[in-house]
Amino acid sequence: MRAMILAAGRGTRMRPLTDTIPKPLLPVGGKPLIVWHIQRLVSAGISDIVINHAWLGSQIEQALGDGSQFGARIHYSPEPSGGLETAGGIAQALDFFQDQPFLVINGDIWCDWQPDQAAQLGQSLVTENRLAWLLMADNPPQHPEGDFVLEADGRLIDKPDTPTGINVHPLTFTGIGVYQPVLFRSVQKGAHSRLAPLLRQAMQASLVTGTHHRGQWQDVGTPVRLASLDRHLKTSSTRHSAIEGSHISH
Repeated sequence: MRAMILAAGRGTRMRPLTDTIPKPLLPVGGKPLIVWHIQRLVSAGISDIVINHAWLGSQIEQALGDGSQFGARIHYSPEPSGGLETAGGIAQALDFFQDQPFLVINGDIWCDWQPDQAAQLGQSLVTENRLAWLLMADNPPQHPEGDFVLEADGRLIDKPDTPTGINVHPLTFTGIGVYQPVLFRSVQKGAHSRLAPLLRQAMQASLVTGTHHRGQWQDVGTPVRLASLDRHLKTSSTRHSAIEGSHISH
């Protein structure tokens, strides 16, 4: 399986940090945010990765190179100033996936989900004739209304516009998904296109499934959330090192 990391956003909510550094290169827990994704992918056996970029994209290429320092083979999909939105960016790089299901990860999140599950999920999409699988999480404080509703059978549906009298509890899309290329065939290369309308259309035909992730996930969208995640990761690393040290001493 191949993967894509979305890194073309301007990161306006992260200013002034992103005035001179692209958001995926902001350090958190001792390394750039995007490096966490690359290392997880490589550990899961996914080494062919394409990264799209627009704002300060040359810095991303300079920092990551061809990916060999991480054991990856990194390709780049440059976009015009302002980017092409999510679906437009994926459509621009669609040939990279060789007409096979692929994994996409937003570059501005942090999540402990393990991508070694992605290949099996992609095969399930083919077997079940579905178009997408999305990783969902509990709604964060900044997005309490959620995005989509996860049904008991694993299907995702759009949340109702008005209350229905039935208890529905939308979850938030983490920015991690596995897709079939055909989902993006209607998007012209070079065109601006959002992902949500494509997903909602597929949901109407029951072609989207999902999983509720109950581990750690953070949308790193503001300096405050970046600092909070940085503290958490550094504390976790210190605690882990202390535990390992106590084991060695015994």
